[in-house]
Amino acid sequence: MKLRAMILRNMKMFFKDKGMFFTSLATPIILLVLYATFLGNVYTESFEQAIPEGVHVAEDLIAATVGGQLLSSILAVSCVTVAFCSNLLMVQDKVNGANADFLIAPVKRSTMAMGYYIATAFSTLLVCVAALGAGLIYIKSVGWYMSAGDILALFVDTVLMVMFGTALSSIINVFLSTQGQISAVGTIMSAGYGFVCGAYMPISSFGSGLQKVLSFLPGTYGTSLLRNHALGGVFDEMSREHFPDELIDGIKESIDCKVYFFDNEVTVTAMYTYLGIVVAVLVLVYILIHMGHERKGRRK
Repeated sequence: MKLRAMILRNMKMFFKDKGMFFTSLATPIILLVLYATFLGNVYTESFEQAIPEGVHVAEDLIAATVGGQLLSSILAVSCVTVAFCSNLLMVQDKVNGANADFLIAPVKRSTMAMGYYIATAFSTLLVCVAALGAGLIYIKSVGWYMSAGDILALFVDTVLMVMFGTALSSIINVFLSTQGQISAVGTIMSAGYGFVCGAYMPISSFGSGLQKVLSFLPGTYGTSLLRNHALGGVFDEMSREHFPDELIDGIKESIDCKVYFFDNEVTVTAMYTYLGIVVAVLVLVYILIHMGHERKGRRK
């Protein structure tokens, strides 16, 4: 009951704060506009250059490929950056003293930690599902090859990435005590995360050394999962159009649908397993850090 009350309280505070809510909601919308305006042409040119001479590709198939890349990039970034915006409440409670009141009340520190985590995850998921819906509408307008299974898989990927983004932001936010600090962290994450997860530029375009380093990061596999399911219908259509398997595999590698860990291809099942383990470990670490941090703060 206490956990439920904490979750409801945190979600109510999030949606009550219009600035926090609209900032979170605006993030994926801005990304959609920027990606469609700038990255769309880059993706289109890269795709066309990868097609051998003499191979004809329908315009809507090219558009659907680019649209799938844009949607997966937006979700890969939003699931993490929006979580940092949604998690502002944890820092605000420290600033306004609400956190101290919770410590006096008979509420376990682990309950407090999970209350913040679950509320942030739900709030972030609502925003990211809205971004997913907007992205699907965009793809429908340019070229549609997705199945119901692809959409369901994208939703599952979004949920998993939101859990990862919430866990990551929660661990970092435990150590922050001012809104200025979290704004700075949020800015850094917004600017840098898209590059290290392969959302802005495919990891396959980086040097082999950097690729090996990035192969350890969970975001790499989250982006790849989103790519695979956003473009699954496109690749199926290419097969039906009798595209050479070598060409399809080359396209998959060029846009990170195929990723490698030290020259070994990582399967979709392995990606899910790794992400799931990372999320579980990060949540446990967050709870332990939160408990220790609040205990130290209470002694002071």
